[in-house]
Amino acid sequence: MEIKAVDVAKLRKMTGAGMMDCKKALVDAEGDFERAKEIIKEKGKLVAAKRADRETSEGAAIAKINGNKAIIVALGCETDFVAKNAEFQALADAIAEAAIANFPADKEALMACTIADGRTVEAAITEQTGKTGEKHQLVAYETVEAPYVVAYMHKITGKLATVVGFNKELDETVAKGVAMQVASMNPVAVSADQVPQSVIDEELKTATEKTKEELVRKAVDAALQKAGINPAHVDSEDHIESNQTKGWITAEQAAQAREIIKTVSEEKAANLPAQMVENIAKGRLQKFFKEQTLEEQGYQMGDGKQAVKDVVKAADAEAKVLSFKRVSLAD
Repeated sequence: MEIKAVDVAKLRKMTGAGMMDCKKALVDAEGDFERAKEIIKEKGKLVAAKRADRETSEGAAIAKINGNKAIIVALGCETDFVAKNAEFQALADAIAEAAIANFPADKEALMACTIADGRTVEAAITEQTGKTGEKHQLVAYETVEAPYVVAYMHKITGKLATVVGFNKELDETVAKGVAMQVASMNPVAVSADQVPQSVIDEELKTATEKTKEELVRKAVDAALQKAGINPAHVDSEDHIESNQTKGWITAEQAAQAREIIKTVSEEKAANLPAQMVENIAKGRLQKFFKEQTLEEQGYQMGDGKQAVKDVVKAADAEAKVLSFKRVSLAD
Protein backbone atom coordinates (compact mmCIF):
# COMPACT_ATOMS: atom_id res chain seq x y z
CA MET A 1 0.00 0.00 0.00
CA GLU A 2 1.05 3.61 -0.53
CA ILE A 3 2.41 5.37 2.55
CA LYS A 4 2.00 9.12 2.43
CA ALA A 5 4.69 11.49 3.65
CA VAL A 6 2.19 13.18 5.96
CA ASP A 7 1.55 9.85 7.69
CA VAL A 8 5.27 9.21 8.11
CA ALA A 9 5.66 12.68 9.62
CA LYS A 10 2.73 12.03 11.94
CA LEU A 11 4.23 8.76 13.21
CA ARG A 12 7.61 10.42 13.64
CA LYS A 13 6.00 13.13 15.78
CA MET A 14 4.26 10.46 17.85
CA THR A 15 7.36 8.29 18.41
CA GLY A 16 10.41 10.41 17.69
CA ALA A 17 11.80 7.62 15.49
CA GLY A 18 13.65 8.30 12.23
CA MET A 19 11.74 8.93 9.00
CA MET A 20 12.87 5.69 7.37
CA ASP A 21 12.03 3.66 10.48
CA CYS A 22 8.57 5.25 10.57
CA LYS A 23 7.94 4.56 6.91
CA LYS A 24 9.02 0.92 7.25
CA ALA A 25 6.87 0.48 10.36
CA LEU A 26 3.80 1.86 8.56
CA VAL A 27 4.44 -0.41 5.59
CA ASP A 28 4.78 -3.45 7.86
CA ALA A 29 1.67 -2.38 9.80
CA GLU A 30 -0.28 -1.73 6.59
CA GLY A 31 -0.97 1.82 7.67
CA ASP A 32 -2.17 0.98 11.20
CA PHE A 33 -0.63 3.64 13.44
CA GLU A 34 -1.02 1.74 16.71
CA ARG A 35 0.60 -1.35 15.21
CA ALA A 36 3.36 0.81 13.71
CA LYS A 37 4.08 2.28 17.15
CA GLU A 38 4.39 -1.24 18.57
CA ILE A 39 6.76 -2.21 15.75
CA ILE A 40 8.99 0.73 16.59
CA LYS A 41 8.95 -0.23 20.28
CA GLU A 42 9.86 -3.82 19.40
CA LYS A 43 12.74 -2.55 17.28
CA GLY A 44 14.07 -0.74 20.34
CA LYS A 45 13.99 -3.96 22.35
CA LEU A 46 15.75 -5.84 19.54
CA VAL A 47 18.50 -3.24 19.25
CA ALA A 48 18.92 -3.24 23.03
CA ALA A 49 19.30 -7.02 23.06
CA LYS A 50 21.82 -7.02 20.21
CA ARG A 51 23.97 -4.32 21.83
CA ALA A 52 23.69 -5.55 25.42
CA ASP A 53 27.45 -6.12 25.71
CA ARG A 54 28.45 -2.67 24.41
CA GLU A 55 30.20 -0.10 26.61
CA THR A 56 28.22 2.97 27.68
CA SER A 57 31.02 5.32 28.76
CA GLU A 58 29.37 8.38 27.21
CA GLY A 59 26.15 10.02 28.33
CA ALA A 60 24.86 12.40 30.96
CA ALA A 61 25.11 12.54 34.75
CA ILE A 62 22.43 14.78 36.25
CA ALA A 63 21.97 15.85 39.87
CA LYS A 64 18.76 17.35 41.26
CA ILE A 65 17.61 18.57 44.67
CA ASN A 66 14.19 18.77 46.27
CA GLY A 67 14.24 20.07 49.84
CA ASN A 68 16.45 17.79 51.92
CA LYS A 69 16.67 15.13 49.20
CA ALA A 70 19.16 14.88 46.34
CA ILE A 71 19.62 12.41 43.52
CA ILE A 72 22.08 11.63 40.74
CA VAL A 73 21.01 9.85 37.58
CA ALA A 74 23.48 8.73 34.92
CA LEU A 75 22.12 7.73 31.53
CA GLY A 76 24.78 6.09 29.40
CA CYS A 77 25.19 5.63 25.65
CA GLU A 78 27.96 4.51 23.34
CA THR A 79 29.13 7.72 21.60
CA ASP A 80 29.62 11.37 22.38
CA PHE A 81 27.58 12.22 19.28
CA VAL A 82 24.43 10.65 20.74
CA ALA A 83 25.18 11.97 24.24
CA LYS A 84 25.09 15.55 22.96
CA ASN A 85 21.82 15.04 21.11
CA ALA A 86 19.04 17.25 22.52
CA GLU A 87 16.59 14.35 22.69
CA PHE A 88 19.03 12.22 24.66
CA GLN A 89 19.69 15.07 27.08
CA ALA A 90 15.96 15.65 27.47
CA LEU A 91 15.42 11.99 28.30
CA ALA A 92 18.22 12.03 30.90
CA ASP A 93 16.67 15.11 32.49
CA ALA A 94 13.18 13.55 32.43
CA ILE A 95 14.52 10.47 34.23
CA ALA A 96 16.21 12.69 36.81
CA GLU A 97 12.94 14.56 37.32
CA ALA A 98 11.13 11.27 37.88
CA ALA A 99 13.83 10.22 40.33
CA ILE A 100 13.66 13.36 42.47
CA ALA A 101 9.85 13.40 42.37
CA ASN A 102 9.46 9.75 43.43
CA PHE A 103 12.77 9.19 45.29
CA PRO A 104 12.66 5.44 44.57
CA ALA A 105 14.75 3.05 46.65
CA ASP A 106 16.98 1.74 43.86
CA LYS A 107 17.59 1.55 40.10
CA GLU A 108 15.03 -1.21 39.62
CA ALA A 109 12.35 0.92 41.27
CA LEU A 110 13.38 3.95 39.20
CA MET A 111 13.03 1.94 35.97
CA ALA A 112 9.38 1.36 36.90
CA CYS A 113 8.67 5.06 37.52
CA THR A 114 6.92 7.11 34.84
CA ILE A 115 8.31 10.21 33.20
CA ALA A 116 6.22 13.25 32.25
CA ASP A 117 4.83 11.75 29.02
CA GLY A 118 3.46 8.69 30.83
CA ARG A 119 6.06 6.15 29.71
CA THR A 120 8.02 4.16 32.25
CA VAL A 121 11.73 4.94 32.48
CA GLU A 122 12.45 1.45 31.16
CA ALA A 123 10.20 1.90 28.13
CA ALA A 124 11.59 5.35 27.36
CA ILE A 125 15.18 4.08 27.44
CA THR A 126 14.31 1.11 25.22
CA GLU A 127 12.54 3.31 22.70
CA GLN A 128 15.45 5.75 22.60
CA THR A 129 17.76 2.81 21.94
CA GLY A 130 15.65 1.90 18.92
CA LYS A 131 15.75 5.47 17.58
CA THR A 132 19.52 5.87 17.74
CA GLY A 133 20.63 2.28 17.17
CA GLU A 134 22.94 2.64 20.18
CA LYS A 135 22.77 0.97 23.55
CA HIS A 136 21.24 3.19 26.24
CA GLN A 137 21.51 2.23 29.89
CA LEU A 138 20.62 3.61 33.30
CA VAL A 139 24.21 3.37 34.54
CA ALA A 140 23.72 4.81 38.01
CA TYR A 141 21.15 6.12 40.45
CA GLU A 142 22.31 7.51 43.79
CA THR A 143 20.54 9.37 46.59
CA VAL A 144 21.40 11.50 49.60
CA GLU A 145 18.96 12.67 52.26
CA ALA A 146 20.14 15.13 54.91
CA PRO A 147 19.10 18.37 56.66
CA TYR A 148 20.99 20.33 53.99
CA VAL A 149 22.06 19.05 50.58
CA VAL A 150 24.02 20.54 47.69
CA ALA A 151 24.79 19.30 44.18
CA TYR A 152 27.48 19.83 41.59
CA MET A 153 27.53 18.89 37.91
CA HIS A 154 30.60 19.15 35.69
CA LYS A 155 29.28 21.31 32.87
CA ILE A 156 32.16 20.72 30.41
CA THR A 157 31.87 16.94 30.11
CA GLY A 158 28.35 16.50 31.47
CA LYS A 159 29.46 13.07 32.69
CA LEU A 160 30.25 13.81 36.35
CA ALA A 161 27.94 14.80 39.20
CA THR A 162 28.07 14.85 43.00
CA VAL A 163 25.66 15.41 45.87
CA VAL A 164 26.68 16.12 49.47
CA GLY A 165 24.61 16.05 52.65
CA PHE A 166 25.36 18.23 55.70
CA ASN A 167 23.91 18.15 59.21
CA LYS A 168 22.76 21.78 58.86
CA GLU A 169 22.57 24.65 56.41
CA LEU A 170 25.99 25.98 55.48
CA ASP A 171 27.45 28.90 53.54
CA GLU A 172 26.61 28.04 49.94
CA THR A 173 30.11 28.80 48.63
CA VAL A 174 31.70 26.42 51.12
CA ALA A 175 29.05 23.74 50.57
CA LYS A 176 29.47 23.93 46.78
CA GLY A 177 33.21 23.82 47.27
CA VAL A 178 32.90 20.54 49.18
CA ALA A 179 30.73 19.11 46.38
CA MET A 180 33.42 20.13 43.87
CA GLN A 181 36.05 18.56 46.16
CA VAL A 182 34.19 15.26 45.94
CA ALA A 183 34.12 15.59 42.15
CA SER A 184 37.82 16.33 41.76
CA MET A 185 39.39 14.18 44.50
CA ASN A 186 36.98 11.19 44.52
CA PRO A 187 37.27 10.31 48.23
CA VAL A 188 36.35 6.80 49.36
CA ALA A 189 34.38 7.96 52.42
CA VAL A 190 33.61 10.99 54.57
CA SER A 191 35.98 9.93 57.35
CA ALA A 192 38.19 7.02 58.39
CA ASP A 193 35.43 5.44 60.49
CA GLN A 194 33.19 5.30 57.41
CA VAL A 195 35.69 3.48 55.19
CA PRO A 196 34.40 -0.06 54.57
CA GLN A 197 36.31 -2.69 56.51
CA SER A 198 37.00 -4.59 53.29
CA VAL A 199 38.81 -1.52 51.91
CA ILE A 200 40.81 -1.09 55.14
CA ASP A 201 41.81 -4.76 55.13
CA GLU A 202 42.95 -4.58 51.51
CA GLU A 203 44.90 -1.35 52.07
CA LEU A 204 46.58 -2.76 55.18
CA LYS A 205 47.48 -5.93 53.31
CA THR A 206 48.96 -3.93 50.43
CA ALA A 207 50.85 -1.67 52.85
CA THR A 208 52.26 -4.69 54.70
CA GLU A 209 53.45 -6.37 51.51
CA LYS A 210 54.98 -3.13 50.22
CA THR A 211 56.79 -2.62 53.53
CA LYS A 212 58.22 -6.14 53.47
CA GLU A 213 59.36 -5.75 49.85
CA GLU A 214 61.08 -2.44 50.64
CA LEU A 215 62.88 -3.83 53.70
CA VAL A 216 64.10 -6.84 51.70
CA ARG A 217 65.12 -4.59 48.79
CA LYS A 218 67.05 -2.32 51.18
CA ALA A 219 68.99 -5.28 52.59
CA VAL A 220 69.75 -6.59 49.10
CA ASP A 221 70.94 -3.17 47.89
CA ALA A 222 73.24 -2.82 50.91
CA ALA A 223 74.75 -6.26 50.21
CA LEU A 224 75.25 -5.45 46.52
CA GLN A 225 76.93 -2.14 47.30
CA LYS A 226 79.20 -3.86 49.81
CA ALA A 227 80.23 -6.22 46.99
CA GLY A 228 80.96 -3.24 44.73
CA ILE A 229 77.95 -3.76 42.46
CA ASN A 230 75.58 -0.93 41.51
CA PRO A 231 72.06 -2.10 42.55
CA ALA A 232 70.50 -0.15 39.65
CA HIS A 233 72.45 -2.31 37.19
CA VAL A 234 71.03 -5.58 38.53
CA ASP A 235 67.48 -4.70 39.65
CA SER A 236 65.95 -7.09 37.13
CA GLU A 237 67.07 -10.02 34.99
CA ASP A 238 66.62 -7.92 31.85
CA HIS A 239 68.88 -5.22 33.28
CA ILE A 240 71.50 -7.77 34.28
CA GLU A 241 71.63 -9.16 30.74
CA SER A 242 71.55 -5.80 28.95
CA ASN A 243 74.13 -4.19 31.26
CA GLN A 244 76.40 -7.18 30.86
CA THR A 245 76.12 -6.78 27.07
CA LYS A 246 76.97 -3.08 27.42
CA GLY A 247 80.02 -3.98 29.47
CA TRP A 248 78.79 -2.19 32.59
CA ILE A 249 79.04 -5.40 34.62
CA THR A 250 81.10 -8.53 34.07
CA ALA A 251 79.79 -12.06 33.81
CA GLU A 252 81.28 -12.73 37.24
CA GLN A 253 79.50 -9.71 38.75
CA ALA A 254 76.25 -10.82 37.13
CA ALA A 255 76.55 -14.26 38.70
CA GLN A 256 77.54 -12.75 42.04
CA ALA A 257 74.60 -10.33 41.92
CA ARG A 258 72.16 -13.16 41.25
CA GLU A 259 73.50 -15.11 44.21
CA ILE A 260 73.38 -12.10 46.53
CA ILE A 261 69.83 -11.26 45.49
CA LYS A 262 68.66 -14.82 46.07
CA THR A 263 70.37 -15.51 49.40
CA VAL A 264 69.88 -12.08 51.01
CA SER A 265 66.23 -11.88 49.91
CA GLU A 266 65.45 -15.28 51.42
CA GLU A 267 67.32 -14.57 54.65
CA LYS A 268 65.86 -11.10 55.16
CA ALA A 269 62.30 -12.20 54.31
CA ALA A 270 62.56 -14.95 56.92
CA ASN A 271 63.79 -12.56 59.62
CA LEU A 272 61.81 -9.37 59.16
CA PRO A 273 61.03 -7.52 62.43
CA ALA A 274 57.26 -8.06 62.75
CA GLN A 275 56.62 -5.02 64.95
CA MET A 276 58.51 -2.71 62.59
CA VAL A 277 56.57 -4.02 59.60
CA GLU A 278 53.28 -3.55 61.44
CA ASN A 279 54.13 0.01 62.52
CA ILE A 280 55.19 1.10 59.04
CA ALA A 281 52.11 -0.51 57.48
CA LYS A 282 49.83 1.27 59.97
CA GLY A 283 51.55 4.54 59.14
CA ARG A 284 50.82 3.96 55.48
CA LEU A 285 47.20 3.23 56.32
CA GLN A 286 46.96 6.57 58.13
CA LYS A 287 48.39 8.27 55.05
CA PHE A 288 45.70 6.55 52.99
CA PHE A 289 43.00 7.94 55.29
CA LYS A 290 44.47 11.44 55.00
CA GLU A 291 44.58 11.30 51.21
CA GLN A 292 41.39 9.36 50.52
CA THR A 293 38.80 10.49 53.09
CA LEU A 294 36.89 13.71 52.44
CA GLU A 295 37.32 15.31 55.86
CA GLU A 296 41.10 14.85 55.87
CA GLN A 297 41.84 15.82 52.27
CA GLY A 298 43.39 19.21 51.55
CA TYR A 299 40.65 21.59 50.40
CA GLN A 300 41.26 22.01 46.68
CA MET A 301 39.08 25.10 46.31
CA GLY A 302 41.58 26.89 48.56
CA ASP A 303 45.35 26.52 48.80
CA GLY A 304 45.10 22.79 49.54
CA LYS A 305 46.75 23.22 52.97
CA GLN A 306 43.56 23.28 55.05
CA ALA A 307 41.68 20.02 55.59
CA VAL A 308 38.11 19.96 54.33
CA LYS A 309 36.79 19.42 57.87
CA ASP A 310 38.59 22.57 59.04
CA VAL A 311 37.16 24.64 56.17
CA VAL A 312 33.65 23.47 57.06
CA LYS A 313 34.23 24.14 60.76
CA ALA A 314 35.53 27.63 60.01
CA ALA A 315 32.27 28.38 58.17
CA ASP A 316 30.15 26.94 60.99
CA ALA A 317 31.59 25.29 64.10
CA GLU A 318 28.64 22.90 64.33
CA ALA A 319 28.50 21.90 60.66
CA LYS A 320 29.81 18.63 59.27
CA VAL A 321 29.48 16.42 56.22
CA LEU A 322 27.18 13.46 56.76
CA SER A 323 27.39 11.72 53.39
CA PHE A 324 28.11 12.15 49.70
CA LYS A 325 27.64 10.37 46.40
CA ARG A 326 29.68 10.73 43.22
CA VAL A 327 28.85 9.40 39.76
CA SER A 328 31.19 9.60 36.79
CA LEU A 329 30.71 7.95 33.42
CA ALA A 330 34.39 8.55 32.71
CA ASP A 331 35.72 6.42 35.60
